[in-house]
Amino acid sequence: MDILILGGTAWLGREIARQAVDRSHTVGCLARGHSGQPAPGARLLAADRRDPTAYDDARNQSWDAVVEVSWQPGFVRAALAALAAQAGHWTYVSSGNAYAAFDTPGADESFPLREPTDQDEVGRELYGEAKVASEQASAAALGDRLLIARSGLIGGPGDPSGRSGAWVTRAARAPGEPMLVPDTPDLPTQVVDVRDQAAWILDCAERGTIGAYDVVGPTVPFGEWVELCRRIGDHTGPVVHVPQQWLLGQDVKQYMGADSLAMWVVEQGWEGWSARTGAAAVAAGLRHRDRAELVTDILDYERAEGLDRPRGAGLSPQRERALLAAYRSVAAPRSVSRRPGGRR
Repeated sequence: MDILILGGTAWLGREIARQAVDRSHTVGCLARGHSGQPAPGARLLAADRRDPTAYDDARNQSWDAVVEVSWQPGFVRAALAALAAQAGHWTYVSSGNAYAAFDTPGADESFPLREPTDQDEVGRELYGEAKVASEQASAAALGDRLLIARSGLIGGPGDPSGRSGAWVTRAARAPGEPMLVPDTPDLPTQVVDVRDQAAWILDCAERGTIGAYDVVGPTVPFGEWVELCRRIGDHTGPVVHVPQQWLLGQDVKQYMGADSLAMWVVEQGWEGWSARTGAAAVAAGLRHRDRAELVTDILDYERAEGLDRPRGAGLSPQRERALLAAYRSVAAPRSVSRRPGGRR
């Protein structure tokens, strides 16, 4: 197949390009190239998507499949105007942020969406609204040639957000030191491996699969995720289980960002954020690798990059130690326990 990736030099787009080349497809990546180089074997169509001539090279041929990853509606509409007529299949990589609310565990693709923005370019505060606008523009232009992949938390080796690697990195960085863990073991988490999502997108392009799908990982209770990360990271120190209300009282960041508790969100109204069913994508062929394999591969990547480097998510050692000291001054001894760690 001739495949065009609108992007293709950053994380998910580059992984799609890499796997597409491995499948012997011909791959073009339309991007400025500022985020990196295309995967070996893929061709860079260097272009700034704000430039009216950005699609001139790409519109000179037909494409069996196009993959669009932008969240700026103006970029999406311009690409559709230039390329929709000569695309056999089109994938728009959207987001779970397109949904109007996140309070319903087990929700599926029938859940209401946000109102779309009418702006061409937006800031992060309108990310979900921009994804909806881009979905709607894609549907209007492509009809029955469109796959919409609403991504959940994408993780795996190379995760630029640091979220999926935060807990195993913490375990491996200080395996004998006490670890602060929120006492919310049943909180849902979901991580879809970037490699699994890329493979599914290519499978869908090859088969001509269309429709809207939530591309999310299997639901894993927070406590199980942390224990898996402890085991893979050889953490044998004590675990300090800290109540969520105490953590919120200390203004600990939730889910993402520097000095956050990665993948941990207890905000009211977000109960379904990491608990979407994802069944439709699985029925359409999405396959999830074993969670232990995922975490092991993440740790290998994190070790290569440096366990002590500044991170985009997860508590810094200084912040964790300060919180542990503060909590121990008010906590009962039963909050600290030892659980078996180490690889098995």
